Amino acid sequence: WNEIIELFRAGMPLRKHRCRFKSYERCFKASEAVDCLHELLGSNQNFGPEVTRTQTVKLLKKFLKNHVIEDIKGRWGKEDFQDDGHLYRFPPSSPLKPYPKKTSCVKEVIKFLDWNEAKAGTSQEHIPVKSVTMNSEMWYKRHSIAIGEVPACKLVLRRELTQTNIEEIWKSMTLSRLQKVLGLDSLDEVLDTKLVNSKHIVQNAYNVNKQGIVTLEDKSKELPHWILSAMKCLANWPSYSDLKQPAYSGFERDVFKTIVDYFGQMKEPLLTFHFFDVFVSVLGLLQKHSKAVEALQISCLLLPPENRKRLQLLVRMMARINFNKDLPPLSESVRTRTLMVQAFSRCILCSKDEMDLDELLAAKLVAFLMDNYQEILSVPSALKSSVEEHVVHLQRVQIKYAGADTDATFPPPSFCHQISTDEFEYQRVTGFQEPLAALLEEIAMNKEISVKDKKKQLKQFQKSYPEVYRVRFPTPETEAVLFPEKDKQKPPILMWALKKPFQPFHRTRSFRM
Repeated sequence: WNEIIELFRAGMPLRKHRCRFKSYERCFKASEAVDCLHELLGSNQNFGPEVTRTQTVKLLKKFLKNHVIEDIKGRWGKEDFQDDGHLYRFPPSSPLKPYPKKTSCVKEVIKFLDWNEAKAGTSQEHIPVKSVTMNSEMWYKRHSIAIGEVPACKLVLRRELTQTNIEEIWKSMTLSRLQKVLGLDSLDEVLDTKLVNSKHIVQNAYNVNKQGIVTLEDKSKELPHWILSAMKCLANWPSYSDLKQPAYSGFERDVFKTIVDYFGQMKEPLLTFHFFDVFVSVLGLLQKHSKAVEALQISCLLLPPENRKRLQLLVRMMARINFNKDLPPLSESVRTRTLMVQAFSRCILCSKDEMDLDELLAAKLVAFLMDNYQEILSVPSALKSSVEEHVVHLQRVQIKYAGADTDATFPPPSFCHQISTDEFEYQRVTGFQEPLAALLEEIAMNKEISVKDKKKQLKQFQKSYPEVYRVRFPTPETEAVLFPEKDKQKPPILMWALKKPFQPFHRTRSFRM
Protein backbone atom coordinates (compact mmCIF):
# COMPACT_ATOMS: atom_id res chain seq x y z
CA TRP A 1 0.00 0.00 0.00
CA ASN A 2 2.60 2.53 1.06
CA GLU A 3 4.97 1.55 -1.71
CA ILE A 4 2.32 2.00 -4.43
CA ILE A 5 1.24 5.37 -3.01
CA GLU A 6 4.82 6.60 -3.04
CA LEU A 7 5.38 5.39 -6.61
CA PHE A 8 2.11 6.89 -7.75
CA ARG A 9 2.82 10.30 -6.21
CA ALA A 10 6.32 10.32 -7.67
CA GLY A 11 5.37 9.10 -11.14
CA MET A 12 2.05 10.85 -11.80
CA PRO A 13 2.59 13.85 -14.16
CA LEU A 14 1.01 17.06 -12.85
CA ARG A 15 0.15 19.97 -15.12
CA LYS A 16 -2.27 22.81 -15.66
CA HIS A 17 -5.85 21.96 -16.67
CA ARG A 18 -8.91 24.05 -17.46
CA CYS A 19 -12.40 23.20 -16.25
CA ARG A 20 -15.47 25.40 -16.63
CA PHE A 21 -13.52 28.53 -17.54
CA LYS A 22 -11.13 28.07 -14.63
CA SER A 23 -7.51 26.96 -14.58
CA TYR A 24 -6.14 24.53 -12.01
CA GLU A 25 -2.44 24.02 -11.43
CA ARG A 26 -0.69 20.74 -10.60
CA CYS A 27 -3.63 18.39 -11.21
CA PHE A 28 -4.48 15.46 -13.50
CA LYS A 29 -7.39 13.85 -15.25
CA ALA A 30 -8.93 10.66 -13.88
CA SER A 31 -8.11 8.76 -17.08
CA GLU A 32 -4.49 9.94 -16.85
CA ALA A 33 -4.30 8.62 -13.30
CA VAL A 34 -5.62 5.23 -14.46
CA ASP A 35 -3.02 5.11 -17.25
CA CYS A 36 -0.16 5.99 -14.94
CA LEU A 37 -1.12 3.68 -12.05
CA HIS A 38 -1.93 0.79 -14.38
CA GLU A 39 1.54 1.05 -15.90
CA LEU A 40 3.16 1.23 -12.45
CA LEU A 41 1.29 -1.85 -11.20
CA GLY A 42 2.11 -3.80 -14.35
CA SER A 43 5.84 -3.21 -13.94
CA ASN A 44 5.85 -3.89 -10.18
CA GLN A 45 7.06 -7.36 -9.12
CA ASN A 46 4.35 -7.61 -6.45
CA PHE A 47 1.53 -7.21 -8.99
CA GLY A 48 2.67 -7.91 -12.55
CA PRO A 49 1.07 -7.52 -15.99
CA GLU A 50 -2.04 -9.48 -14.96
CA VAL A 51 -3.48 -6.36 -13.28
CA THR A 52 -6.44 -5.08 -15.31
CA ARG A 53 -7.58 -1.53 -15.88
CA THR A 54 -10.77 -2.25 -13.93
CA GLN A 55 -8.73 -3.32 -10.91
CA THR A 56 -6.69 -0.14 -11.22
CA VAL A 57 -9.87 1.96 -11.11
CA LYS A 58 -10.95 0.11 -7.95
CA LEU A 59 -7.63 0.94 -6.30
CA LEU A 60 -7.99 4.61 -7.23
CA LYS A 61 -11.44 4.55 -5.63
CA LYS A 62 -9.76 3.40 -2.42
CA PHE A 63 -7.22 6.21 -2.85
CA LEU A 64 -10.02 8.78 -3.10
CA LYS A 65 -11.84 7.35 -0.10
CA ASN A 66 -8.69 7.43 2.05
CA HIS A 67 -7.60 10.92 0.90
CA VAL A 68 -4.61 9.78 -1.09
CA ILE A 69 -6.12 11.96 -3.82
CA GLU A 70 -8.90 14.51 -3.88
CA ASP A 71 -10.87 16.33 -6.54
CA ILE A 72 -10.01 19.91 -7.50
CA LYS A 73 -12.56 21.21 -5.01
CA GLY A 74 -10.94 19.33 -2.13
CA ARG A 75 -13.62 16.65 -1.83
CA TRP A 76 -12.76 13.07 -0.85
CA GLY A 77 -14.08 10.20 1.31
CA LYS A 78 -16.32 8.48 -1.28
CA GLU A 79 -15.54 5.78 -3.79
CA ASP A 80 -17.00 7.67 -6.75
CA PHE A 81 -13.86 7.75 -8.87
CA GLN A 82 -14.50 7.00 -12.56
CA ASP A 83 -12.25 6.49 -15.57
CA ASP A 84 -13.20 9.80 -17.19
CA GLY A 85 -12.05 13.40 -17.56
CA HIS A 86 -12.71 14.66 -14.02
CA LEU A 87 -9.80 16.51 -12.44
CA TYR A 88 -8.02 15.36 -9.30
CA ARG A 89 -4.91 16.35 -7.35
CA PHE A 90 -2.83 15.20 -4.45
CA PRO A 91 -3.58 16.67 -1.01
CA PRO A 92 -1.04 19.21 0.26
CA SER A 93 0.51 16.73 2.70
CA SER A 94 1.47 13.17 1.95
CA PRO A 95 -0.77 10.53 3.60
CA LEU A 96 2.36 8.55 4.37
CA LYS A 97 4.30 9.06 7.55
CA PRO A 98 7.63 7.44 8.47
CA TYR A 99 7.33 4.27 10.53
CA PRO A 100 8.90 4.32 13.99
CA LYS A 101 11.77 1.95 14.54
CA LYS A 102 10.55 -1.19 16.25
CA THR A 103 12.29 -3.11 18.97
CA SER A 104 12.26 -6.90 19.10
CA CYS A 105 8.49 -7.47 19.53
CA VAL A 106 7.15 -8.95 16.31
CA LYS A 107 3.50 -8.20 17.21
CA GLU A 108 4.12 -4.52 17.66
CA VAL A 109 1.55 -2.39 15.86
CA ILE A 110 2.76 0.28 13.45
CA LYS A 111 2.39 3.74 15.02
CA PHE A 112 2.31 6.90 12.96
CA LEU A 113 3.64 10.32 13.79
CA ASP A 114 1.37 13.20 14.68
CA TRP A 115 -0.57 14.51 11.68
CA ASN A 116 -0.21 18.11 12.90
CA GLU A 117 3.56 18.12 12.50
CA ALA A 118 4.15 20.55 9.67
CA LYS A 119 6.31 19.46 6.79
CA ALA A 120 9.04 21.95 5.94
CA GLY A 121 8.78 23.70 2.62
CA THR A 122 5.11 22.88 2.07
CA SER A 123 2.95 25.75 0.88
CA GLN A 124 -0.85 25.67 0.79
CA GLU A 125 -1.57 29.20 -0.35
CA HIS A 126 -2.30 28.35 -3.96
CA ILE A 127 -4.75 25.49 -3.17
CA PRO A 128 -8.17 26.45 -1.78
CA VAL A 129 -8.52 23.62 0.75
CA LYS A 130 -10.60 23.86 3.88
CA SER A 131 -8.36 23.37 6.88
CA VAL A 132 -9.13 20.33 9.00
CA THR A 133 -7.63 19.59 12.38
CA MET A 134 -6.80 15.91 12.51
CA ASN A 135 -4.91 14.04 15.20
CA SER A 136 -2.83 10.92 14.67
CA GLU A 137 -5.60 8.57 15.78
CA MET A 138 -8.04 9.96 13.19
CA TRP A 139 -5.39 9.81 10.51
CA TYR A 140 -4.58 6.21 11.38
CA LYS A 141 -8.22 5.17 11.03
CA ARG A 142 -8.56 6.84 7.66
CA HIS A 143 -5.27 5.90 6.08
CA SER A 144 -4.34 2.48 7.37
CA ILE A 145 -4.71 -0.53 5.11
CA ALA A 146 -7.58 -1.85 7.22
CA ILE A 147 -9.45 -0.34 10.14
CA GLY A 148 -7.75 -1.65 13.26
CA GLU A 149 -4.28 -2.93 13.93
CA VAL A 150 -1.99 -3.85 11.06
CA PRO A 151 0.66 -6.42 12.05
CA ALA A 152 4.08 -6.17 10.52
CA CYS A 153 4.54 -8.11 7.30
CA LYS A 154 7.05 -8.61 4.53
CA LEU A 155 7.19 -10.10 1.05
CA VAL A 156 8.72 -13.55 0.70
CA LEU A 157 10.20 -14.20 -2.72
CA ARG A 158 9.78 -17.85 -3.67
CA ARG A 159 12.49 -19.79 -5.40
CA GLU A 160 11.72 -22.03 -8.32
CA LEU A 161 10.20 -25.41 -7.49
CA THR A 162 12.34 -28.39 -8.47
CA GLN A 163 11.00 -31.41 -10.31
CA THR A 164 11.13 -33.38 -7.05
CA ASN A 165 8.99 -30.72 -5.31
CA ILE A 166 6.38 -30.87 -8.07
CA GLU A 167 6.31 -34.67 -7.97
CA GLU A 168 5.74 -34.67 -4.20
CA ILE A 169 2.92 -32.13 -4.59
CA TRP A 170 1.32 -34.38 -7.20
CA LYS A 171 1.58 -37.37 -4.88
CA SER A 172 0.23 -35.47 -1.89
CA MET A 173 -2.81 -34.01 -3.65
CA THR A 174 -3.55 -37.23 -5.55
CA LEU A 175 -3.64 -39.30 -2.35
CA SER A 176 -5.68 -36.65 -0.55
CA ARG A 177 -8.27 -36.65 -3.33
CA LEU A 178 -8.36 -40.44 -3.42
CA GLN A 179 -8.95 -40.61 0.32
CA LYS A 180 -11.85 -38.17 0.03
CA VAL A 181 -13.49 -40.00 -2.87
CA LEU A 182 -13.23 -43.36 -1.11
CA GLY A 183 -14.66 -41.82 2.06
CA LEU A 184 -11.91 -43.20 4.29
CA ASP A 185 -10.52 -41.70 7.48
CA SER A 186 -7.04 -42.76 6.37
CA LEU A 187 -5.52 -44.45 3.33
CA ASP A 188 -3.45 -46.60 5.68
CA GLU A 189 -6.39 -49.02 5.74
CA VAL A 190 -5.95 -49.89 2.06
CA LEU A 191 -2.56 -48.59 0.95
CA ASP A 192 1.03 -48.17 2.07
CA THR A 193 1.69 -44.64 0.79
CA LYS A 194 5.44 -45.20 0.91
CA LEU A 195 5.06 -47.58 -2.03
CA VAL A 196 3.47 -44.88 -4.19
CA ASN A 197 6.01 -43.54 -6.66
CA SER A 198 5.49 -39.82 -7.34
CA LYS A 199 7.42 -40.06 -10.64
CA HIS A 200 4.89 -42.58 -11.94
CA ILE A 201 2.00 -40.21 -11.23
CA VAL A 202 3.60 -37.31 -13.08
CA GLN A 203 4.60 -39.48 -16.04
CA ASN A 204 1.08 -40.95 -16.32
CA ALA A 205 -0.40 -37.44 -16.21
CA TYR A 206 1.81 -35.76 -18.82
CA ASN A 207 3.57 -38.37 -21.01
CA VAL A 208 0.60 -39.33 -23.18
CA ASN A 209 -0.10 -39.38 -26.92
CA LYS A 210 -3.10 -37.98 -28.78
CA GLN A 211 -5.18 -41.03 -27.89
CA GLY A 212 -4.39 -40.62 -24.19
CA ILE A 213 -2.12 -43.70 -24.11
CA VAL A 214 0.99 -43.45 -21.90
CA THR A 215 4.30 -43.11 -23.75
CA LEU A 216 7.17 -44.97 -22.09
CA GLU A 217 10.66 -43.55 -21.71
CA ASP A 218 12.14 -47.03 -21.45
CA LYS A 219 11.28 -48.70 -24.77
CA SER A 220 12.41 -52.10 -23.49
CA LYS A 221 9.22 -52.22 -21.37
CA GLU A 222 6.93 -51.95 -24.39
CA LEU A 223 4.70 -54.85 -25.41
CA PRO A 224 6.28 -57.16 -28.02
CA HIS A 225 5.45 -56.19 -31.57
CA TRP A 226 3.76 -59.51 -32.33
CA ILE A 227 1.38 -59.09 -29.36
CA LEU A 228 0.53 -55.54 -30.45
CA SER A 229 -0.19 -56.84 -33.96
CA ALA A 230 -2.42 -59.58 -32.59
CA MET A 231 -4.36 -57.11 -30.40
CA LYS A 232 -4.78 -54.66 -33.28
CA CYS A 233 -5.98 -57.50 -35.49
CA LEU A 234 -8.92 -58.33 -33.20
CA ALA A 235 -9.60 -54.75 -32.05
CA ASN A 236 -9.95 -53.51 -35.63
CA TRP A 237 -11.43 -56.62 -37.21
CA PRO A 238 -11.85 -56.91 -40.16
CA SER A 239 -10.30 -53.61 -41.27
CA TYR A 240 -6.79 -54.24 -39.90
CA SER A 241 -4.54 -54.13 -42.99
CA ASP A 242 -1.02 -54.36 -41.54
CA LEU A 243 -1.28 -58.13 -41.29
CA LYS A 244 -2.09 -60.53 -44.12
CA GLN A 245 -4.76 -62.56 -42.41
CA PRO A 246 -4.98 -66.28 -43.24
CA ALA A 247 -8.28 -67.46 -44.63
CA TYR A 248 -8.64 -70.63 -42.59
CA SER A 249 -11.58 -71.10 -40.23
CA GLY A 250 -10.91 -70.35 -36.57
CA PHE A 251 -8.03 -67.95 -37.26
CA GLU A 252 -9.48 -65.25 -34.97
CA ARG A 253 -9.76 -67.78 -32.11
CA ASP A 254 -6.10 -68.71 -32.44
CA VAL A 255 -5.12 -65.03 -32.29
CA PHE A 256 -7.30 -64.53 -29.20
CA LYS A 257 -5.77 -67.57 -27.49
CA THR A 258 -2.28 -66.20 -28.17
CA ILE A 259 -3.18 -62.92 -26.44
CA VAL A 260 -4.76 -64.71 -23.47
CA ASP A 261 -1.71 -66.94 -23.03
CA TYR A 262 0.68 -63.97 -23.08
CA PHE A 263 -1.16 -61.98 -20.41
CA GLY A 264 -1.87 -65.10 -18.40
CA GLN A 265 1.83 -65.88 -17.86
CA MET A 266 2.57 -62.54 -16.13
CA LYS A 267 3.88 -62.91 -12.57
CA GLU A 268 1.92 -59.91 -11.27
CA PRO A 269 -1.44 -58.47 -12.38
CA LEU A 270 -1.57 -55.14 -14.19
CA LEU A 271 -3.14 -53.41 -11.17
CA THR A 272 -0.29 -54.85 -9.02
CA PHE A 273 -0.51 -56.63 -5.68
CA HIS A 274 0.26 -53.43 -3.75
CA PHE A 275 -2.88 -51.66 -4.98
CA PHE A 276 -5.25 -54.65 -4.71
CA ASP A 277 -7.03 -53.33 -1.60
CA VAL A 278 -7.42 -49.87 -3.16
CA PHE A 279 -9.22 -51.22 -6.24
CA VAL A 280 -11.34 -53.61 -4.19
CA SER A 281 -12.48 -50.70 -2.02
CA VAL A 282 -13.85 -49.03 -5.17
CA LEU A 283 -16.37 -51.88 -5.54
CA GLY A 284 -18.49 -50.29 -2.84
CA LEU A 285 -18.90 -47.20 -5.03
CA LEU A 286 -20.10 -48.91 -8.22
CA GLN A 287 -23.68 -47.89 -7.54
CA LYS A 288 -22.52 -44.27 -7.54
CA HIS A 289 -21.27 -44.15 -11.10
CA SER A 290 -19.45 -40.80 -11.06
CA LYS A 291 -17.73 -41.54 -7.73
CA ALA A 292 -16.58 -44.95 -8.94
CA VAL A 293 -15.21 -43.52 -12.18
CA GLU A 294 -13.27 -40.80 -10.35
CA ALA A 295 -11.89 -43.27 -7.81
CA LEU A 296 -10.66 -45.58 -10.57
CA GLN A 297 -9.24 -42.63 -12.53
CA ILE A 298 -7.09 -41.59 -9.58
CA SER A 299 -6.16 -45.16 -8.60
CA CYS A 300 -4.93 -45.95 -12.11
CA LEU A 301 -2.66 -42.88 -11.95
CA LEU A 302 -0.67 -44.66 -9.21
CA LEU A 303 0.29 -47.56 -11.48
CA PRO A 304 3.74 -47.93 -13.02
CA PRO A 305 3.58 -46.38 -16.52
CA GLU A 306 4.23 -49.70 -18.29
CA ASN A 307 1.33 -51.31 -16.37
CA ARG A 308 -0.96 -48.40 -17.14
CA LYS A 309 -0.16 -48.55 -20.85
CA ARG A 310 -0.74 -52.31 -21.05
CA LEU A 311 -4.01 -51.89 -19.17
CA GLN A 312 -5.12 -49.16 -21.56
CA LEU A 313 -4.36 -51.25 -24.66
CA LEU A 314 -5.86 -54.45 -23.23
CA VAL A 315 -9.13 -52.97 -21.95
CA ARG A 316 -9.60 -50.98 -25.16
CA MET A 317 -9.21 -54.20 -27.16
CA MET A 318 -11.68 -56.01 -24.87
CA ALA A 319 -14.29 -53.26 -25.31
CA ARG A 320 -13.91 -53.19 -29.10
CA ILE A 321 -14.18 -56.98 -29.37
CA ASN A 322 -17.28 -56.90 -27.19
CA PHE A 323 -19.07 -54.39 -29.45
CA ASN A 324 -17.76 -55.69 -32.79
CA LYS A 325 -20.63 -57.48 -34.53
CA ASP A 326 -18.48 -58.33 -37.56
CA LEU A 327 -16.08 -60.47 -35.50
CA PRO A 328 -17.00 -64.17 -35.54
CA PRO A 329 -17.81 -65.68 -32.12
CA LEU A 330 -14.68 -66.54 -30.14
CA SER A 331 -16.49 -69.27 -28.21
CA GLU A 332 -19.36 -71.60 -28.98
CA SER A 333 -20.77 -71.70 -25.46
CA VAL A 334 -19.86 -68.36 -23.82
CA ARG A 335 -21.03 -64.88 -24.77
CA THR A 336 -18.30 -62.50 -25.92
CA ARG A 337 -18.70 -60.12 -22.96
CA THR A 338 -18.51 -62.95 -20.42
CA LEU A 339 -15.54 -64.42 -22.27
CA MET A 340 -13.61 -61.15 -22.08
CA VAL A 341 -14.15 -60.88 -18.33
CA GLN A 342 -13.28 -64.51 -17.64
CA ALA A 343 -10.19 -64.52 -19.84
CA PHE A 344 -8.53 -61.34 -18.52
CA SER A 345 -9.88 -60.62 -15.03
CA ARG A 346 -7.10 -62.55 -13.26
CA CYS A 347 -4.30 -60.84 -15.21
CA ILE A 348 -5.84 -57.44 -14.37
CA LEU A 349 -6.69 -57.88 -10.67
CA CYS A 350 -5.86 -60.56 -8.10
CA SER A 351 -4.18 -60.80 -4.71
CA LYS A 352 -1.08 -62.69 -3.66
CA ASP A 353 -3.15 -65.17 -1.67
CA GLU A 354 -5.35 -66.03 -4.70
CA MET A 355 -8.53 -66.55 -2.70
CA ASP A 356 -11.66 -67.82 -4.46
CA LEU A 357 -13.38 -64.56 -3.66
CA ASP A 358 -10.79 -62.67 -5.71
CA GLU A 359 -12.20 -64.00 -8.98
CA LEU A 360 -15.66 -62.63 -8.24
CA LEU A 361 -14.29 -59.26 -7.15
CA ALA A 362 -12.05 -59.03 -10.20
CA ALA A 363 -14.85 -59.98 -12.59
CA LYS A 364 -17.12 -57.28 -11.20
CA LEU A 365 -14.44 -54.59 -11.39
CA VAL A 366 -13.18 -55.59 -14.86
CA ALA A 367 -16.72 -55.51 -16.27
CA PHE A 368 -17.17 -51.95 -14.99
CA LEU A 369 -13.71 -51.02 -16.27
CA MET A 370 -14.50 -52.36 -19.74
CA ASP A 371 -17.81 -50.46 -19.94
CA ASN A 372 -16.25 -47.13 -18.89
CA TYR A 373 -12.63 -47.47 -20.04
CA GLN A 374 -12.48 -44.15 -21.94
CA GLU A 375 -13.31 -42.13 -18.82
CA ILE A 376 -11.44 -44.25 -16.30
CA LEU A 377 -8.16 -44.51 -18.21
CA SER A 378 -7.97 -40.79 -18.98
CA VAL A 379 -6.16 -38.25 -16.82
CA PRO A 380 -8.58 -36.68 -14.27
CA SER A 381 -8.80 -33.08 -15.48
CA ALA A 382 -10.09 -31.66 -12.18
CA LEU A 383 -7.16 -33.09 -10.22
CA LYS A 384 -4.66 -31.94 -12.84
CA SER A 385 -6.03 -28.39 -12.78
CA SER A 386 -5.97 -28.28 -8.97
CA VAL A 387 -2.34 -29.40 -8.82
CA GLU A 388 -1.22 -26.95 -11.50
CA GLU A 389 -3.03 -24.05 -9.80
CA HIS A 390 -1.42 -25.00 -6.49
CA VAL A 391 2.05 -25.10 -8.06
CA VAL A 392 1.53 -21.67 -9.64
CA HIS A 393 0.34 -20.31 -6.28
CA LEU A 394 3.48 -21.55 -4.53
CA GLN A 395 5.68 -19.89 -7.13
CA ARG A 396 4.12 -16.48 -6.59
CA VAL A 397 5.37 -13.84 -4.19
CA GLN A 398 3.79 -14.39 -0.78
CA ILE A 399 3.06 -12.03 2.12
CA LYS A 400 4.54 -13.32 5.39
CA TYR A 401 3.11 -11.90 8.62
CA ALA A 402 5.06 -11.73 11.81
CA GLY A 403 4.86 -14.98 13.76
CA ALA A 404 3.98 -17.10 10.72
CA ASP A 405 5.94 -20.13 9.63
CA THR A 406 9.16 -19.37 7.85
CA ASP A 407 8.34 -21.32 4.70
CA ALA A 408 5.61 -23.69 3.67
CA THR A 409 6.54 -24.01 0.04
CA PHE A 410 8.29 -27.34 0.19
CA PRO A 411 6.21 -29.91 2.05
CA PRO A 412 7.86 -33.04 3.44
CA PRO A 413 6.89 -36.41 1.98
CA SER A 414 4.20 -36.81 4.64
CA PHE A 415 2.53 -33.55 3.64
CA CYS A 416 -0.84 -35.20 3.09
CA HIS A 417 -0.91 -36.27 6.76
CA GLN A 418 -0.27 -32.83 8.23
CA ILE A 419 -3.93 -31.76 7.97
CA SER A 420 -7.15 -33.66 7.51
CA THR A 421 -8.54 -34.12 4.04
CA ASP A 422 -11.73 -32.24 4.89
CA GLU A 423 -9.74 -29.25 6.05
CA PHE A 424 -7.48 -29.38 3.01
CA GLU A 425 -10.41 -29.63 0.59
CA TYR A 426 -12.26 -26.84 2.37
CA GLN A 427 -9.25 -24.54 2.17
CA ARG A 428 -8.67 -25.33 -1.49
CA VAL A 429 -12.27 -24.87 -2.61
CA THR A 430 -13.21 -21.89 -0.46
CA GLY A 431 -9.87 -20.17 -0.89
CA PHE A 432 -10.24 -20.30 -4.66
CA GLN A 433 -13.98 -19.84 -5.17
CA GLU A 434 -14.99 -17.30 -2.52
CA PRO A 435 -13.07 -14.35 -4.02
CA LEU A 436 -14.31 -15.28 -7.50
CA ALA A 437 -17.89 -15.52 -6.27
CA ALA A 438 -17.55 -12.07 -4.68
CA LEU A 439 -16.18 -10.66 -7.93
CA LEU A 440 -19.04 -12.19 -9.92
CA GLU A 441 -21.58 -10.72 -7.51
CA GLU A 442 -19.95 -7.31 -7.86
CA ILE A 443 -20.21 -7.48 -11.64
CA ALA A 444 -23.83 -8.63 -11.48
CA MET A 445 -24.92 -5.90 -9.06
CA ASN A 446 -22.92 -3.06 -10.63
CA LYS A 447 -25.42 -0.46 -11.83
CA GLU A 448 -22.78 1.96 -13.05
CA ILE A 449 -21.84 0.02 -16.18
CA SER A 450 -23.98 -0.34 -19.27
CA VAL A 451 -25.97 -3.48 -20.04
CA LYS A 452 -23.69 -4.19 -22.98
CA ASP A 453 -20.53 -4.03 -20.84
CA LYS A 454 -22.12 -6.11 -18.08
CA LYS A 455 -23.08 -8.86 -20.53
CA LYS A 456 -19.56 -8.80 -21.95
CA GLN A 457 -17.94 -9.11 -18.50
CA LEU A 458 -20.32 -11.91 -17.46
CA LYS A 459 -19.56 -13.80 -20.65
CA GLN A 460 -15.82 -13.49 -20.03
CA PHE A 461 -16.26 -14.67 -16.43
CA GLN A 462 -18.37 -17.63 -17.53
CA LYS A 463 -15.70 -18.67 -20.01
CA SER A 464 -12.88 -18.43 -17.44
CA TYR A 465 -14.65 -19.85 -14.36
CA PRO A 466 -17.67 -21.93 -15.50
CA GLU A 467 -18.12 -23.75 -12.16
CA VAL A 468 -18.35 -20.54 -10.10
CA TYR A 469 -20.65 -19.01 -12.71
CA ARG A 470 -22.94 -22.06 -12.65
CA VAL A 471 -23.39 -21.79 -8.88
CA ARG A 472 -24.55 -18.16 -9.15
CA PHE A 473 -26.61 -18.63 -12.32
CA PRO A 474 -27.76 -22.27 -12.43
CA THR A 475 -30.42 -21.58 -15.09
CA PRO A 476 -30.85 -19.05 -17.90
CA GLU A 477 -33.82 -17.62 -16.01
CA THR A 478 -31.65 -16.59 -13.06
CA GLU A 479 -29.34 -14.78 -15.43
CA ALA A 480 -32.22 -13.10 -17.28
CA VAL A 481 -33.33 -11.40 -14.05
CA LEU A 482 -30.34 -9.05 -14.38
CA PHE A 483 -31.57 -7.83 -17.75
CA PRO A 484 -35.30 -7.10 -17.59
CA GLU A 485 -36.76 -6.59 -21.02
CA LYS A 486 -37.96 -3.10 -21.73
CA ASP A 487 -41.23 -2.57 -23.53
CA LYS A 488 -40.23 -1.26 -26.87
CA GLN A 489 -42.80 1.24 -28.13
CA LYS A 490 -43.25 0.89 -31.81
CA PRO A 491 -43.32 4.19 -33.69
CA PRO A 492 -46.78 5.17 -34.89
CA ILE A 493 -47.49 4.16 -38.42
CA LEU A 494 -47.90 7.22 -40.54
CA MET A 495 -50.92 7.33 -42.74
CA TRP A 496 -48.93 8.35 -45.72
CA ALA A 497 -46.80 5.25 -45.40
CA LEU A 498 -49.87 3.13 -46.04
CA LYS A 499 -50.64 4.88 -49.26
CA LYS A 500 -49.30 3.66 -52.51
CA PRO A 501 -46.40 5.58 -53.91
CA PHE A 502 -47.19 8.29 -56.40
CA GLN A 503 -48.04 6.82 -59.77
CA PRO A 504 -47.15 8.95 -62.80
CA PHE A 505 -49.99 9.65 -65.25
CA HIS A 506 -49.97 7.32 -68.23
CA ARG A 507 -51.83 8.51 -71.26
CA THR A 508 -54.25 5.93 -72.58
CA ARG A 509 -55.39 5.44 -76.12
CA SER A 510 -58.06 7.95 -77.06
CA PHE A 511 -61.03 7.13 -79.13
CA ARG A 512 -62.28 9.61 -81.61
CA MET A 513 -65.89 9.92 -82.33
